[in-house]
This record gives sequence, structure tokens and C-alpha cells, in this order.
Amino acid sequence: MAVSEQMTTKPVLTDRDAAAVMNAARAKANEAGASMVIAVVDDAGLLKAFLRMDGTPNGAIQWTLDKAFTAASFRAPTHVLGEGVQSMAPVMASMISLPRVNLTLGGFPLVLGDAVVGAIGAGGGTPEQDQAVAEAGVAALSGS
Repeated sequence: MAVSEQMTTKPVLTDRDAAAVMNAARAKANEAGASMVIAVVDDAGLLKAFLRMDGTPNGAIQWTLDKAFTAASFRAPTHVLGEGVQSMAPVMASMISLPRVNLTLGGFPLVLGDAVVGAIGAGGGTPEQDQAVAEAGVAALSGS
């Protein structure tokens, strides 16, 4: 079997990228006065950076990890996935039966160029705070 001489490369989420995403998200949570859990994962949904702010409920930990995992796995924001399957009962039932899937506000893929390199999940605040904190992290990556 011949080995191809052509090799493709793809961008990756570096530890610096993950730190920039995390710092922006944390700043947004502080600005909102919200105690949050923030998770940044790579494109496989594996943890790259994590923060549990003081006072955040224990249940928010797994909830937030699942938001990041879902956004990375499906390459789409969690709320968009939720809206997309809302009117399709069999698809919704299938989605929510999958381990680690969360279709609520606060999970976004992280994109460099045309490639999804990871995702961010934010939880522990109101749904709107979760969304705003995750969006701040996304903006930090696209601005770096």
C-alpha cells in the first residue's frame, strides 16, 4: 500500500486560544455579577480549560461540560440544535437520549477559518447569562 505524499493540516485550539476564550468569558460573567461554570473543549469534545466560579451550584458542572461537548460534536450552537429539532418529536427524543447532549442556551462551537476547533459551554446563570458569557468567549477567539 502506497503512502500518500499529500498531507492536510487543520487548525487546532491551542492552550493560549483556550485561555483567551476563558478569560473573556470569565470577564463577561464578572461583569454580569453571575457565578458561572465555563468549559472550553477541543474539537473532539475533550476538556481544554475549565472554571467553576465560587458559589456555582454543583449541578452546573456536568450541565456546562455537556453544552461544550454538544457544540463541538454537532458543530453548532446548542440552542440552534434545540430549535431545529423542537418540532420533530422523533429527532428530539433521539437527541436527548444521547449521553452528554444538552440543547439549552450557552454552548457554541469555536471556529478558526472554516474549521471547528473546539467549543465553549457556560452554565450556572440565567439562560441569557449563559448565552452572553459563551458568546464573549467566542468573540475572543475570532478577535485573536
